[in-house]
Amino acid sequence: MRLKNFITPLLISVLLLTGCSPTTSTETEQTVSPFPSVNEGENSSSQDITSPTPSVTPAQSPQSISQVLGAQTTMVTAVIDGDTIEIEGGQRIRYIGINTPETVDPRKPVECFGREASSKNKELVAGKSVRLEKDISETDKYRRLLRYVFIGNVFVNDYLVRQGYAYASSYPPDVKYQNQFNQAEREAKTNSRGLWSACSSTSTTNTPQTATTPPSTNGSNCDPSYPTVCIPPSPPDLDCPDITYRRFKVLPPDPHRFDGDHDGVGCES
Repeated sequence: MRLKNFITPLLISVLLLTGCSPTTSTETEQTVSPFPSVNEGENSSSQDITSPTPSVTPAQSPQSISQVLGAQTTMVTAVIDGDTIEIEGGQRIRYIGINTPETVDPRKPVECFGREASSKNKELVAGKSVRLEKDISETDKYRRLLRYVFIGNVFVNDYLVRQGYAYASSYPPDVKYQNQFNQAEREAKTNSRGLWSACSSTSTTNTPQTATTPPSTNGSNCDPSYPTVCIPPSPPDLDCPDITYRRFKVLPPDPHRFDGDHDGVGCES
């Protein structure tokens, strides 16, 4: 009984002391910084900082020399005749300042040295990359581009005239190289090259000219259908290769049928 009376107050005292004792552990609030911490005394240069890789915009390609010079480089897909080609995209090109004998005009027979001119043109440019240079006009009435044609160091228009495959033929206002073509024709004729020796009827009177004013004439033998030139009336029937004039005015009834497309201009090619 005495022991019980002693233990009971002792247990109560222990319980009271335990419940009233202060908390010995403390909670610490943790804060997360949005920036990486740097230890004091640590050299900032030793940090491993990865910078974003800047985007690189490719430099714009410079214009090609052809574009700067107002020229165009393209591939020849077909050769139509001695002075006409077709390029990629289907556009036809008519050589400026020259005229080769006809081979594909359905209104005319194949002219002397026409096939040879077509073959030489094909040999020069068919399936090859050429440079096209414009003069003043963009197209002719057939919507063909009017161009000077170069392949490598060869000026094709000049070559065909100089080697006797074509005549020099002036079609203003596209006359940038006309003096050069005229000189090339004189050289070919002097040396009897190409058509100048192969075609017996070829002479200075066969060289196409641009008619601007009517020649001196008494008027009695000049057909009124061609008021700016003097062409005798039919018969005999004449074709463009039989006369010296090119691109002259034509009025009805046009007995020689020089104006095949009825646009009022005769012998345009």
